[in-house]
Amino acid sequence: MVRVARARRSPTARDMVLSLLVIMIPVAIFAALLTSGPDKPTVQTVDWQSVASRAREQAPYEVLAPAAIPAGWRATRASWTEVGQPDPTGQESVRNRWQLGVLTDRNIYLELDQVDKQPAEFVEQATREAVDDGVSRVDGNEWKRLVTDDDRTRALVHAGAGVTTVVTGDASYQQLEAFVGLLRTDQ
Repeated sequence: MVRVARARRSPTARDMVLSLLVIMIPVAIFAALLTSGPDKPTVQTVDWQSVASRAREQAPYEVLAPAAIPAGWRATRASWTEVGQPDPTGQESVRNRWQLGVLTDRNIYLELDQVDKQPAEFVEQATREAVDDGVSRVDGNEWKRLVTDDDRTRALVHAGAGVTTVVTGDASYQQLEAFVGLLRTDQ
């Protein structure tokens, strides 16, 4: 008895499409898992009003803070550090420092810093060694304009009686001036 091999039928277009689907479905699922991410990053907000109140009670200078931040803005940093206490980086503070950082409704970060000791060193550090760029007037007060060498970060600096205030951000001077215009010494 001799066995005869039977010829297999030729694959049809339907067979090729089914084979392709068997391969592509797991690939598509894998690709979807790798490319999906969070819709919007979450931003940690802080209770800045309580920190501002504590700073106002303890600071040897008049603390500036907004009565309220505009709708859509989020406070992301608020700290009050007394001389000799650990600052937010864990280092012993050489100055009394009030700090408030906010994200605007356009996700632009603005920061307010007030210090009472070693202001020149602090301004240099807080402004990333920015250079003079003129003067702004806000509510009758003169603020020195500073800009970094890369023209990215701007700052407004006001030296008052026993306190130096620095407002910085990767923003225009007009945006910084608008933020300064929100600042008050009273609650």
